[in-house]
Amino acid sequence: MELLAGEAAGRGMAVLAAEEADRAVGPAYWYGGPVAGARLAGRLGFALLEPADDWLPRLPEEFTGRKVRAATLADAWAVTRPTFVKPPRDKSFAADVYADGSRLPADLDPATPVLLSEVVTFAAEYRLFLLDGRIATGSRYAVFGHLDPRPLDERGAVAGEMAEFVDRLLAEAGPALPSAVVLDVGQLVDPYRPGHRWAVVEANMAWFSHAYAADPARVLDVVLRAAGPRAAVRPEDLPFVRQGAPLTT
Repeated sequence: MELLAGEAAGRGMAVLAAEEADRAVGPAYWYGGPVAGARLAGRLGFALLEPADDWLPRLPEEFTGRKVRAATLADAWAVTRPTFVKPPRDKSFAADVYADGSRLPADLDPATPVLLSEVVTFAAEYRLFLLDGRIATGSRYAVFGHLDPRPLDERGAVAGEMAEFVDRLLAEAGPALPSAVVLDVGQLVDPYRPGHRWAVVEANMAWFSHAYAADPARVLDVVLRAAGPRAAVRPEDLPFVRQGAPLTT
């Protein structure tokens, strides 16, 4: 957040905390949590773009490398074997591998949306900030599930393989994403043969995603599109405006 704030200030933008929203003048943009963002969107006039909850489970398995399905927390409570469970957007509980449904929070609405996934191993995971269907910048963020951010070598072999995979993915599923979004991908360990295959980890809101070691200037470009003035939302992005942040007041 500090890196993005510094980049924004360098562009002549005023940087304010959520509690300072009453001081905002002119077009407003958002980088932060979804609850405060949705609360302030109407007052400050910005729209929050986000991928649909079912984007990942609707992908062909050639891109996910595993079975993923959209469900509810009530469905997850009934799970009897180790399963990776996560909220598709908000952080209402920790995304993790749960031994069974009894380990999940019992104090949330049973209708809470969740994603249920087979348990797999990613050798390395990368965060990519996409703008208009192209990789604006990216960063490695984890190795075998442990946080390990590193800048992305855009000319390296890994980046080349990744770009080829992302191009194939976006050719098939890109129109189902907003024009500014975060895509996490990884090198999925193949249990049946040496090596790995590329797979999608998930898609996220650019305005609520850690930049890790990505280029802050390019990250900010994506964030400004993903959470900018309502009047500037492109027609193709209208289906991706977060509920609770309407385009009319």
